[in-house]
Amino acid sequence: MFLAVLACLLIVLNFNYIRCDTDGGKAPRIPLNDGNLMPAIGLGTFLGFDENGQKQVGDEEVERPVTWALNAGYRMIDTASAYHNEEQVGKGILKSNVPREQVFIVTKLGLNEQRDVLQSLRGSLKRLNTSYVDLYLIHNPVALKPDHSGFDIIDYLDTWKGMEEAKRLGLAKSIGVSNFNISQMERLLSNCEIRPAVLQVEVNLNLAQNKLQEFTKRENITLMAYTPFGSLFDKTGVPPPPRIDDATMVELAKKYKKKVPQIALRYLVQRGISPIPKSVRKEKIEENIDIFDFELTEPDMITLSQFNKNYRVVWPSFWQEHPYYPFERKENPDNDLFKPKPK
Repeated sequence: MFLAVLACLLIVLNFNYIRCDTDGGKAPRIPLNDGNLMPAIGLGTFLGFDENGQKQVGDEEVERPVTWALNAGYRMIDTASAYHNEEQVGKGILKSNVPREQVFIVTKLGLNEQRDVLQSLRGSLKRLNTSYVDLYLIHNPVALKPDHSGFDIIDYLDTWKGMEEAKRLGLAKSIGVSNFNISQMERLLSNCEIRPAVLQVEVNLNLAQNKLQEFTKRENITLMAYTPFGSLFDKTGVPPPPRIDDATMVELAKKYKKKVPQIALRYLVQRGISPIPKSVRKEKIEENIDIFDFELTEPDMITLSQFNKNYRVVWPSFWQEHPYYPFERKENPDNDLFKPKPK
């Protein structure tokens, strides 16, 4: 870590951030427990679902946003083998004005790839056109058969041994997990040789993950947030507030001369959480990273914390019969989002 910090200027001590003057990015970096530095915000690239299941990736649909993001000052790109866009991410990085060594690439081991971590990672590296990733995550403790025909029962402790080997070989500079709960994290920490550096989970105004953050702070594991906007843009009326036009959010945005989504992102950053907002619109990508020129007051942080209702946007209950399913169970599990909607 010393060499990485040597070229950086320490700022915002309250949030334990380090500003790197050498990477040309807008976001400060967070020291990880293995000595590496991770940007405080990144671009998410998962396109979501439609009536046919997981959305297909169109030509340059991810490539262009990646290039826009890097040229706008992002230095972290989040992808996964399951997103089927790693090749476009690699092309987007290549087309940007940013050297590879300044880009923090995050990808994830697929649920159907857990029986051979190294082979799976090498496949991701080939698609990304790089010799290493900066962070490699187990996407989920749930495992599927290679052909997605059903559950595979693989102990994530065995999977983690492959992750450790990937780090030893230099194929991944840092390793971590995604969608693990506290008990799974405790079991992993009790049985690992290399501790996970990052835990990526859903965190937003509706889902504060307070207990999980207390745990990760205690264990010196950095928390990364997917779905950082929560239900801000929801139009169904089902999730709890706030929405993009919520009076409290609008008032805060006016106070700081920012947009409502920027307030939501800044809230996470000030909690020491690294969000990865997704957008395919150039102006929104640029807007989302423009959050490092202001600071929310403590009373405003408390106001925002009151939106927490422990409400999940991402709740894949269709996997809840797997023994390593990490979330709360539903009495009636939802239909599998990865499959076409029933007609």
